[in-house]
Amino acid sequence: MGMAERLYRNGWEPFDYINTSATKIPLDFMIKKILKWTIITVGCLFGVIVAVAIISEPIPKPIETATHEVVSPLSTTTAEVAVSKTTTSNHFEVKNTVSVSPQVIVTPAKPATSDPKYTYYSVIKVVDGDTLSINLEGVTETIRLIGINTPETVDPRKPVECFGKQASDKAKMLLSGKNVRIEKDVTQGDRDKYGRLLAYVWRDDGLFFNEYMIQEGYAYEYTYNKPYKYQTDFKADQTTAKAQNKGLWAPDICNGSSTTSSTEATPLTANGHTFYLSSYYSSKFYYCDTDDGWKSLSSAYLKSYTSEETLLAAYPSRTLHEPCK
Repeated sequence: MGMAERLYRNGWEPFDYINTSATKIPLDFMIKKILKWTIITVGCLFGVIVAVAIISEPIPKPIETATHEVVSPLSTTTAEVAVSKTTTSNHFEVKNTVSVSPQVIVTPAKPATSDPKYTYYSVIKVVDGDTLSINLEGVTETIRLIGINTPETVDPRKPVECFGKQASDKAKMLLSGKNVRIEKDVTQGDRDKYGRLLAYVWRDDGLFFNEYMIQEGYAYEYTYNKPYKYQTDFKADQTTAKAQNKGLWAPDICNGSSTTSSTEATPLTANGHTFYLSSYYSSKFYYCDTDDGWKSLSSAYLKSYTSEETLLAAYPSRTLHEPCK
């Protein structure tokens, strides 16, 4: 009796098994196997998905215990964050949401620095209000300031002139120990008859010393021979200083006059000018009253004349320093 007949007699239906080329497998057995491996496969896939999700989630680092931690400002704001204690589950509580308050940061002014396009020299000595000595590339040079004249203080042949000490003290205060640059003027030549360099002086912080002395009433505007670069400005500065009674222009200083105490001018002559000279034997020049050079003459030897003819009759070897203006 064959297999089919025996199964049929035992209650199996013909459709309850599968006939393969090698074996005959019951259908319910195959279904169980398929369900088993399907469940295993689905479970593995689910496990992989969960594992990937867990791995990809960032894990927060534990936070050290801190209270009222102040975060330093990165720019112009500050932030204050209050954090609770550290927990083992890597969770923390932020108290009082971050508050940002504006903070004004004021940048301090930078100190003045020397302009790199100029060369500056150290001041060795301030002689008086219009003369100083500098270290010019290792050589001591005396500078006579262009366009200004201050009352005399150092000439041994004559007494200190009115407001001379104040002008000298001011110059020392402004220039002693400082660095300065010099500006020459081709209209005035390189040196004066005493061998001093003729120049304008600028302090390294930008102060134009020549002009400052006139503006504040410590010096007179002084045109030696020819007009110079800043003549118009200096004359205007003197007019303003005089109108404001500054320095030597004050009514109670030098009698409010530019005439110094040691060289009193005589009244103008009929032709409008007075001429001055020093009777000192080595003197070579005489001066018209429009030339401030006469103010440098010693009062002990100062002489004045109402005309050039009279002066030259007494001192025929003298030469007029510069024409009357």
